[in-house]
Amino acid sequence: MSAFDDFVRLLRLDVDIYHNARVCGNWQVSEHELGITCFHIVTEGQCMLSVPGLLETEFNRGDLVLFPKEIEHEMWPIEKREGIQEHLPYQSNQSGTGLLCAEVKVMHLFQNQLLSALSPVLLIKNDKNHLWLNHITDLIMEESTRSLSARSELLNRLSEMLFIFAMRDYIDTDNCQQGLLALYGDGRLSKAIEAFHAAPEQKWDLSKLANEAAMSRTSFSNQFKQVSGWTVNQYTTWWRMQLAWEMLAVGDKISHVAYQVGYQSEAAFSKAFLKIFSRTPGDVRKLGR
Repeated sequence: MSAFDDFVRLLRLDVDIYHNARVCGNWQVSEHELGITCFHIVTEGQCMLSVPGLLETEFNRGDLVLFPKEIEHEMWPIEKREGIQEHLPYQSNQSGTGLLCAEVKVMHLFQNQLLSALSPVLLIKNDKNHLWLNHITDLIMEESTRSLSARSELLNRLSEMLFIFAMRDYIDTDNCQQGLLALYGDGRLSKAIEAFHAAPEQKWDLSKLANEAAMSRTSFSNQFKQVSGWTVNQYTTWWRMQLAWEMLAVGDKISHVAYQVGYQSEAAFSKAFLKIFSRTPGDVRKLGR
């Protein structure tokens, strides 16, 4: 499992579709709720998409736009249409543009590490470099036309896949130059992170991590800070504490959790945990039960 896979698993995404229909007539759709994490994908036809000050473009079938924190934007038909705005099921015969819109909730306590690493708006076009968009759009449309409801657990899962693919694409296409996600896209640094993620209970010092990346200690340390904005120790401590929270929340013993995340002393672990979360391990363990 890659470091990025580990990160996604820890986030525990919950996707809720709030619109999945064909928009007909003389329509215009704007932001749903400023500040939420959301995305839109054109499931049928095309329209215009405008994000003031950032972009204005044709928004075609399979194109995806993601807002880490929703900002003002609008969508409307490319060609002027007659009639009142209507949101109709795909089974209807009236022409229009299919839109699926969903809110993404990151259930992990410290989701801002992800959101702050992304651009204000991510636009991914359905082209030969993003064949996954076309495949998932086909599946969404198949389920949307078969189901009597515009929402279903399967559609939520497909929408969750869209979000995860979009994040991975953001890393793979070098759009992510700095921040937490950039670590997972760095060919050398990611090797060290994957080794650390695979065995967080081991003693990982700078020399051992640098060796995994085939770099000198100085080069590894400098590049890590330049890419992520964090020191190596800040990241390893942060990651261990995220894992610890998850284990404590399901009732694992504090001594066991401390050992699993690389601490030989329960007291040292508790001190580090309190510093990160301003809560004791015992508080989190009681809260989760």
